[in-house]
Amino acid sequence: MRIAILVEGATETAFKPILENFLKSRLQQTMPELKFIRYDGRIPKKEKLKRSVENLLTGRDAFNAVIALTDVYTGTNDFQDAADAKTKMTDWVGNNPNFYPHTAQYDFEAWLLLYWSNIQKLARHNKSVPGGLPEQVNHNKPPSYHIKEIFEIGKCKNSYSKIRDVKRILKNQDLIVSVNQCPELKAFINTILSLCEVNLIP
Repeated sequence: MRIAILVEGATETAFKPILENFLKSRLQQTMPELKFIRYDGRIPKKEKLKRSVENLLTGRDAFNAVIALTDVYTGTNDFQDAADAKTKMTDWVGNNPNFYPHTAQYDFEAWLLLYWSNIQKLARHNKSVPGGLPEQVNHNKPPSYHIKEIFEIGKCKNSYSKIRDVKRILKNQDLIVSVNQCPELKAFINTILSLCEVNLIP
């Protein structure tokens, strides 16, 4: 099984080894090849997305499936929420059975908020975690802003770095903690598990 995952940038790329370790514990011999295709900003829209997906699913080195993972918060008003983003991506690609649209609501960092005590240690500040469920921290101040803020007011002397800090925040942490509180993350991982024909996370 070969799966291409279209991602927006550095944060998701840094997430790849954490995701693979989590999947290996469940898939073992059926572990797929995951190729993260990074777009450094945001994944394509409309006809560009359709062409990208079709190119990845055809030819000698074709993938079995393509997953698109976008933030709902992209700095534009393209998407109202996760459901809207997935509907639009499906429409753009043309209802291809081997294409699976997924989102981080509102941005990828929502999935890091469950590890706030680690974030506090790294930032060296005791600022409290944003209230509510992680994926409901919204457009007005998305999760990445909260993480950036605690790093900048903390004593660590470093601003939040997506490439450096995603791995540090998730080091030695069990991803199932976030999966159980973040429906969009669970849906993304369950798509991979489904493609590999194993039991889904309930």
